[in-house]
Amino acid sequence: MAEKDSKDTSRRSFLHDGLWGISMAALGSLAGFAFSRTAKEKTVWQIDPYKCTCCGKCTTECVLALSAVKCVHVYAMCGYCELCTGYFDPDPHELDTGAENQLCPTGAIIRTFIEDPYYSYAIDEDLCNGCGKCVKGCNAFGNGSLFLQIRHNLCVNCNKCAIAAACPSQAIKKVPADEPYILKQVG
Repeated sequence: MAEKDSKDTSRRSFLHDGLWGISMAALGSLAGFAFSRTAKEKTVWQIDPYKCTCCGKCTTECVLALSAVKCVHVYAMCGYCELCTGYFDPDPHELDTGAENQLCPTGAIIRTFIEDPYYSYAIDEDLCNGCGKCVKGCNAFGNGSLFLQIRHNLCVNCNKCAIAAACPSQAIKKVPADEPYILKQVG
């Protein structure tokens, strides 16, 4: 009889230990799944164009030699004006493309004649230093078709972005990598 009780106890222990092991494995799998979901959910830094004040910190605070922040042009919003306040100094000496009349310190905005009185404006991102002078001019007197954006092919995605830490308007934030750009909308 003692032998039978010993078998029952060992069967009971086996079932108890087996169920405990299965439940621990399930819990471990669940924890692993939850961790893998959060690990896959990557984020990137981005500027909210509606909060940005074009303070100039994007140029000076980025850890890169040439900032990962670039000016972007929403062509659908642009008026193609002869006197573009994102291109020209608001009080130009005359409407010529001389450097003394341009807002951009690096010559990153390319102005092309379309037909009188319309011009197209394009950004040479290789020259753009992200200073925001053109954006500030466009927002002050124009239609706001220029705005700053962090280019993710250039950004090293610092754990704590130096520009975000220095941004006085708190316009830089982490966004999901699958929706990396906050764009200005027409209208």
